[in-house]
Amino acid sequence: MTRLPDSRLFRRSALAAAVAVLLPFQALAQARTQQDATTAPQVETDAKTLDAVHVTASRKVENLQDVPVSVTLISAEALDVLGSGGTDVRFLSGRVPSLNIESSFGRAFPRFYIRGYGNTDFRLNTSQPVSLVYDDVVQENPILKGFPVFDLDRVEVLRGPQGSLFGRNSPAGVVKFESVRPSQEFGGYGKVGVGSDNMWNVEGAVGGGLTDQWSARASALFQRRDDWVDNTFAGPNDGLEGYDESAIRLQALYEGEDFEALFNAHARHLNGTARLFRANIIKHGSNDLVDGFDEDKIAVDGLNHSELDSFGANARLRWNLGNGYTLHSITGYETLDTYSRGDIDGSAGPYFTAAIPFASETADGIPDHSQWTQEFRIESNFDGAWNWQGGLFYFNEDYDVESFSYDSLAGGAQDGYERINQTNDAWALFGAVTWAATDKLELRAGARYTWDKKDLRVEEYWNTGFAPCIGPSLGIIPGPVRCTLADLAAAEPDGDLSADTEDKKFSWDLSATYEINDDVNLYGRVATGYRGSSIQAASAFNFKSLAEPETATSFEAGVKADLWGNRARINAGVFYYEVKDQQLTAVGGSSNANILVNAKKATGQGVEMDFQAYLADNVLFTLGSGYNDTEIKDADLSVSVCASCTVTDPLDGNGKALIDGNPLPQAPEWTHNVTLRWGIPTSNGGEFYAYTDWVYRSELNFFLYESKEFTAKSLVEGGLRVGYTWGYGKYDVALYGRNITDEVQVVGAIDFNNLTGMINEPRLFGLEFKANF
Repeated sequence: MTRLPDSRLFRRSALAAAVAVLLPFQALAQARTQQDATTAPQVETDAKTLDAVHVTASRKVENLQDVPVSVTLISAEALDVLGSGGTDVRFLSGRVPSLNIESSFGRAFPRFYIRGYGNTDFRLNTSQPVSLVYDDVVQENPILKGFPVFDLDRVEVLRGPQGSLFGRNSPAGVVKFESVRPSQEFGGYGKVGVGSDNMWNVEGAVGGGLTDQWSARASALFQRRDDWVDNTFAGPNDGLEGYDESAIRLQALYEGEDFEALFNAHARHLNGTARLFRANIIKHGSNDLVDGFDEDKIAVDGLNHSELDSFGANARLRWNLGNGYTLHSITGYETLDTYSRGDIDGSAGPYFTAAIPFASETADGIPDHSQWTQEFRIESNFDGAWNWQGGLFYFNEDYDVESFSYDSLAGGAQDGYERINQTNDAWALFGAVTWAATDKLELRAGARYTWDKKDLRVEEYWNTGFAPCIGPSLGIIPGPVRCTLADLAAAEPDGDLSADTEDKKFSWDLSATYEINDDVNLYGRVATGYRGSSIQAASAFNFKSLAEPETATSFEAGVKADLWGNRARINAGVFYYEVKDQQLTAVGGSSNANILVNAKKATGQGVEMDFQAYLADNVLFTLGSGYNDTEIKDADLSVSVCASCTVTDPLDGNGKALIDGNPLPQAPEWTHNVTLRWGIPTSNGGEFYAYTDWVYRSELNFFLYESKEFTAKSLVEGGLRVGYTWGYGKYDVALYGRNITDEVQVVGAIDFNNLTGMINEPRLFGLEFKANF
């Protein structure tokens, strides 16, 4: 693709340009308002104001301004705009302060980070410190976290530990997805979008009353895109990066006098390309793309394919027990089947050279999986100063993980296999209390005790690849020979390939909200949370490793205010957190190891702000910003480094990097997001509008150690939507663009010797039509 010489400079300044564009929009809007004021008949009209925002951060519906938690809500309208172009859940990255989402599996396996706190581990039995909750059911396995975004009422991002009410594996925060519920009123929508690379994005929903007490809603999604990357090598794939994905959700709601039941069944199917790894795309000694890099072409000789099927169902029951008490029961079931194969070395050889030291083609999959959850929760709804809630939670997960390796030099013949089984059982008892101490001051407290047990077994293993194995006599046997399960067990210091962990943890939180006046609240919060122990199975490249549970303590304080007669709103705060025994994944090095380690401590501190305002009655502006300063604090912790990059950390006597003082990986210091919607109403109930959105994140480290090549540059991406609505919002047609400045940056990497990287999504333009009924 040919670029203008100054296109890079333009893209680096895109955010500044976007802000500059806002100024004439505002001026035109204000001029129009002033003109209308002088020419139109003088009648009293209400100025446009922001609606109250309700969230469920405390497991019940409350005004956002009254909740002593740092929360950002993404509305259904914003989700429509940001999701244009068939993008997956990663489009939420940076769209709220301090949220980052990345993946080395493409659409299948998103990894979430809040305030710089997350987990880079790519294994399918890993956990994350950011919990994802979909319709009140936790999605524990990382594959489940990628369910498509469609027919949602809202997304809530809760920052900071949520251990009391949401449980384990939420010390960084929670991302909550809430589907549109059925109702007695008949309605729905249909949406069709087409775009670049033969992209189709089709979704819709329909629902209404079935009887006086029963209602239902069905929603569906289909997305596809052609391959947009040409494989110049005559390998098994001619093109790459295409996909087709479909999903469906069926809901039924029963509403009785003192009893309500909401049933939900959902499924997903994905068929397409796995994450595309590109060899030698980073210029040695810098983090620039190599000269002449073409994102539309690659040469790989390995097979690239990804497929995924998942299914789930849940039942949410609510009883009004009288006397101010309500009982909730939430039962959930999830299962999935996935397989993803990729050419990890990102090339087609020639191998065993300085540029391509070896061939690597692997696959991972989950052939069998089940997750069951059950929660019982009772809450009070008193008119007095005191209210409380408490409950019991149970979690059970049982699944197999398969890992494969292939010989690209032998036509992709399989040369290795491993299957592990992991089970996880957890029980929790929790409660929370709210006390209106005065008319101005409200105090809250929560607590949770969790018992959490994991068991892992290696059930089958063999390898005939280039990696050596250690035989029963503990002698090194050079490949290629068939290494067996017995050989692998003999290599373990304890001779045992199984591992189990058991955690017993207490989490708590204390918070206060003080009302300055009807429009301004101050809040403070201290909270704890934890992530359970993790197990890495032994394999060809590393021994079995275990990481102890990590515990986080967070302090934050902020202000939530409605301004200018509810024409503007600002929520801002400062925070500090400390993670003890933080679990980290050390990858790469000359042995390509992948092991778990615990850092003694890691810290994070920063500020966050959400602002939205009507600059004029037809001009809505939003701004979100987050600053996150993270640091690993462990003077004795060292990790292996890449063999062909420029490491900037000090090294110990074994050539490993000392990472004390480094920021956490995938943790940008700054994130900003800006949106502007400008509408011009017409006399017949229509509106011409323009909507632009921009997101910025600063540079970040890909790995635990620091190096010039594996430091991601800052990234700016923008979107634009220009359209017309008519029928008082019933119909909408729009032209849209995503990544409109065609920003191309490395956003992920593998620290092989050949500077392998992954890039962001390409520029996309399209047309979309939506009808509500």
